[in-house]
Amino acid sequence: MAHDPWQEVEAEAQRLVAAAEDARKLPRTPPRFEEPPEGMGDLAVPTFAYAKAARKAPPEIARELAGAMPASPWFPKVEAAGGYVNFHINAAKLADATLRAVAERGDDYGFLPPNGKRLLLEHTSVNPTGPLHVGRARNSLIGDALARLLRMGGYEVTTEFLVNDIGRQMVLLAWGVEHVPESELEPPERDRDDYRLTRNYQAANARTEADPTLNRQIESMIYRLEHGDATLTQEIHGIAERILAGIRATLARLDIHFDSFFWESDLILGGKIEPVKERMLALPQVGEEGGSYFIDLAPYGVQGRNTKWFFVRKDGTSLYPTRDIAYHLDKFARCDEAIVVLGENHRLESTQLRIALKLLNARKDVEPVFYSYVSLPEGKMSMRKGVAVFVDDLIDEAVARAHTEVSKRREDLSEDRKRAIAEFVGVGALRYNIARVQAEKKITFRWDEALNFEGDSAPFLQYAHARACGILAKAGTAAKADPSALTQPAEVRLVKVLARLPSVVADCAANRRVHPLAAYAYALAVQFQRFYEDCPVLTADEPVRSARLAVVAATRTALGNALRGLGLAAPEEM
Repeated sequence: MAHDPWQEVEAEAQRLVAAAEDARKLPRTPPRFEEPPEGMGDLAVPTFAYAKAARKAPPEIARELAGAMPASPWFPKVEAAGGYVNFHINAAKLADATLRAVAERGDDYGFLPPNGKRLLLEHTSVNPTGPLHVGRARNSLIGDALARLLRMGGYEVTTEFLVNDIGRQMVLLAWGVEHVPESELEPPERDRDDYRLTRNYQAANARTEADPTLNRQIESMIYRLEHGDATLTQEIHGIAERILAGIRATLARLDIHFDSFFWESDLILGGKIEPVKERMLALPQVGEEGGSYFIDLAPYGVQGRNTKWFFVRKDGTSLYPTRDIAYHLDKFARCDEAIVVLGENHRLESTQLRIALKLLNARKDVEPVFYSYVSLPEGKMSMRKGVAVFVDDLIDEAVARAHTEVSKRREDLSEDRKRAIAEFVGVGALRYNIARVQAEKKITFRWDEALNFEGDSAPFLQYAHARACGILAKAGTAAKADPSALTQPAEVRLVKVLARLPSVVADCAANRRVHPLAAYAYALAVQFQRFYEDCPVLTADEPVRSARLAVVAATRTALGNALRGLGLAAPEEM
């Protein structure tokens, strides 16, 4: 386990607990490790789960377990504290294991061995009807960070963007491009196709709402599209490509890229919709209403008005659910596991999809990762009504604010260097402020939090990494480190955080979560700052100097990999 020092610690603690359980004739219980209060140890095992079987109070059980623990070089002290058994780690042994792991793994410290699993992660997948707006940006930021983390966790990850170039929205866009002349439109906000063409989409929406008779034209175009009209399909595909190019340009500024783009129209042109529709129509759970067909989901826990899941219109054209099933069946053939990042308002659709896939005897399931939307203090955003805060605007604002801060702090730098730093600081502020909050929790984006150079923010973390790089650049060569020289509390605390990185990555990958890595990176930066303040490095005498330099190098590696795992730049200078 040389790649994971903290797992080695927990494995040893688990072995001791099992031995003590056997000695006290207690049932084997997989220990749930907790972090005790500062000064009371490094690992804590609660004993409340034994109380019923042992017919004893947890504090008494804790005393018995602690007294029955075998001796271990890892834990010079094991003690009972209330209903907990607390383990005190051998700091020198942990420092040796951690520095050895970093030395052996090098820049790959924190990366887990390949597990041989192919994982397809779909995220973003916004309809290509206009620029990416802030309300949807969390999908992209969580999806990209999760992909990076899963790769660190040993998965072979393919990121995919499902391009919905079929359906009413895309037909409305195409209709607007054809029927709404440029002279009737306001100038675009930016000289880019996604900003230009979204005006046609909004105008088409307004016209169909004012004149419902236009819907006949829209429905006719939908029918042609779904029945393989190649000319119309190519026309819409071309419009979607132009808008998608703008969306990709926005995402590129955030360092978000995709391995593949799956076009929904390919399902129709490839003849994959009709077989799925026929299989669904043959299900015994299917019902008919007014010529349209649905699956009755009431027996599977879906309640209220949503029990009828319509998948075919009365004119025979498919609805989105049919195409979604066809897409996922295609997706399953290309991966071992499938994850999709979805907004919280898609929970019902996700449930419906997964039930339908089971009814069709799909051999795999899709795993949703839900998130709550981002808002600004000014309120919510809507693309359809033409009221939106675009991600491009947010990036520009972030970079401009970062430039102001950098200019105040680094008057010695050239303007080009200030702007380069402002770019990665501003983008990092956006990415980190989203990543650090648990996906399911709502978030209101605030500048004072995102660009705080002293708090839980990207600039604080990036500055810590730059400081580590600066120390190492000044140090030159160093003697071989002796971990036993690390005895100061700030040194020990920093080593304990360094040891945890591989375990944090494993937890994030297993549970499909991003925010624990953000919390880890912040904790590491905080402990490094305390170490820097309490423990002189370059002026220390040997062997302390070399040992501290090894800790600084390990911090640079661990913090750099954590930053990159979150999609942030790990700068050498700020």
